[in-house]
Amino acid sequence: MGNVTMRDIGKKVGVSAVTVSKALAGKSGVSEEMRQRIVDIATEMGYVNPNSLQGQNARRLDVGILVPDYYFSGESFYFTFYRHLVQELSDAGHFGLMELLSKEADTQLTLPHLLRSNRVDALILLGQPSKEYVRMIVKQPLPVVFLDFFDESALADAVVGDNTYGTYRLTNHLIKNGHRDIGFVGNCRATSSIMDRYLGFYRAMISHELPIREECILSDRSDSGDNIPLILPEKLPTAFVCNCDVVARRLIDQLQEQGCRVPEDVSVVGFDDFTMGNNAPPALTTFRVDFHSMAQLAVKMVTDRCAGLQRPFGRVVVSGQPIYRDSERAISAEE
Repeated sequence: MGNVTMRDIGKKVGVSAVTVSKALAGKSGVSEEMRQRIVDIATEMGYVNPNSLQGQNARRLDVGILVPDYYFSGESFYFTFYRHLVQELSDAGHFGLMELLSKEADTQLTLPHLLRSNRVDALILLGQPSKEYVRMIVKQPLPVVFLDFFDESALADAVVGDNTYGTYRLTNHLIKNGHRDIGFVGNCRATSSIMDRYLGFYRAMISHELPIREECILSDRSDSGDNIPLILPEKLPTAFVCNCDVVARRLIDQLQEQGCRVPEDVSVVGFDDFTMGNNAPPALTTFRVDFHSMAQLAVKMVTDRCAGLQRPFGRVVVSGQPIYRDSERAISAEE
């Protein structure tokens, strides 16, 4: 069975070997339904990825990728993350099987089908559900890795971006460019990542002994993750630091609708360097998240745990870099 090829799989499914390759690598051009069918047939036939770690007795793993559905769409930040994960798993000779977590399942603490059916060897939780759901998941008898969030009270490995330092650097950049009245956009109670990004903003402001106006801390979503209208203060700050690029784009649109120019009247910076957030002018100044390295580390953590590696659970922070574009400008002391 170890000699099964992609051509063999394609013949059984009724597609080309190229389609099989794309499906197993998580690349575009294959529907999710077809990809899942190809993965299932490949598993039944005992396909072994030739790029896997041969000669090291590494077994092929089925790794579940559980994503809260309110974070996920065909053009979302987490869809990009998902594609990186599937590619990393495929390169390592494993399969990634995705399931979306509905708000109803989250609220009712319903285990994902991947776990109820004993379909997977490990689970990567991509995006933060409720704390109660996280605690239920980590009690299950299989390795779990959190990606893009962490929970200090849950016994699991986590991989996160450099959230605090990233917004610290962006805020510091604005301060060095003359800004003294700066706001933040994001509900820090919604996710650990937003909390960390707020703390980076807060650290920069107190380091320079700058006041923070309470009305300039805007909530972009409810505690459960639903988008809510941005309520702008009567007196706008000269700049806003946003918890992500999508929210930064929402803010820019709203400012422009009210007759404010970005960056001439108000500077705006985002976070993630997510392509879909940078299509319309002005191009966003942001902090670039290293999707590739984060996905790579999450896969390594999962495979290490499945191989029996015993070590304390921990959080790994992956560095990124600020990207300066057109959505912010330096101002003089008189402005």
